[in-house]
Amino acid sequence: MAVLSCPRDELVILPPGRVWRTYPGGETLDKLAQHPEPTDSHYAEDWIGSVTRAVNPGRDDIVEGISQVTVGDQGFDFVQLLNSDPAYFLGSSHVATHGISPMLLVTFLDSAIRLHFQCHPSNEFARRVLNSPSGKTEAYHILGVREDVTDPFIYVGFQRPPAAERLREIIIQQDMAALEACFDKIPVKPGDTFIIPGGVPHALGEGVFMIEIQEPTDFAVRFEFERAGFVLPAVARFMGRDVDFVISVVDRTSYFRADIESSFRCRASAKKMISPASWRETLIGPEQTPCFRVKQTHVHDACIRAEDTFSINIVTAGELDLAVGGKTHHLRTYDKFFCPAGLPPLSLTSTSDSSRILECFPPN
Repeated sequence: MAVLSCPRDELVILPPGRVWRTYPGGETLDKLAQHPEPTDSHYAEDWIGSVTRAVNPGRDDIVEGISQVTVGDQGFDFVQLLNSDPAYFLGSSHVATHGISPMLLVTFLDSAIRLHFQCHPSNEFARRVLNSPSGKTEAYHILGVREDVTDPFIYVGFQRPPAAERLREIIIQQDMAALEACFDKIPVKPGDTFIIPGGVPHALGEGVFMIEIQEPTDFAVRFEFERAGFVLPAVARFMGRDVDFVISVVDRTSYFRADIESSFRCRASAKKMISPASWRETLIGPEQTPCFRVKQTHVHDACIRAEDTFSINIVTAGELDLAVGGKTHHLRTYDKFFCPAGLPPLSLTSTSDSSRILECFPPN
């Protein structure tokens, strides 16, 4: 869809952009979309304000992952929209450093099962080996857990790392009991935030609904080939490479519970008041990763939010009115919007007891 004249000083609204994945999930996303018969399927993710194409071998002729967005009453391809005025949408300093890539990918992820054991290349590895400016450090912000799940968890980092030769054997033999024995379950609950650095092996437990903030690639190496009856094609296991490539990507450090709490769990910074009753806090800053930043605004009264760069935003609790550019938007829980770098400050007023916005930013 060609970009013609895009209104300025307006929010960019981010409708659902469901993406096919190798694992089942998405019933929660169906419910949010008011589907008459919500169910789990392979459309387990919603890519939010994305310019990243999903990699799904066997579906190469289907373009998935690029967002379609709304400004006013007009619809746009998000890539074309950003290209129409990069300095306005992304900021001139960002464009000077990174070009027209937002350097950010945000998704809803709704798991029906435990996901594959896997890891992603680090930023340094991606630059050195893959000729890519981004690897795939990612963060999890937990939103909810299904009612029938009594022990929501993630696996993150080896607690009992296998030697390289043993890991190779485990992957070739698909000995998942031996692989799972290398990990401890890390309990999670709504409101938790974790950073998963590139190279760190991990898996998300079943029944978890979350926001995933990550570098803008779909790079992944899987230790596990089959989940829920779907067998990964060979090209999708090791990014088209061999098992030795996996060994070169994975971090085999021993991460104990204290390490996870100190290095991977993200705790909110001190409150920065933006009105008598509303405040902002940082969940992920440069201390955790140079790859992206995450803040959170708690709205309890009328307040002003100002930024000098773009952001992808998700209302994670309550309802609020957001006024900018002479227009007021009424936003509900799980509504999503993009704020261009050139947008004036936002006027926020909670219309429920309280409301909360998760705000995802590019690297500094």
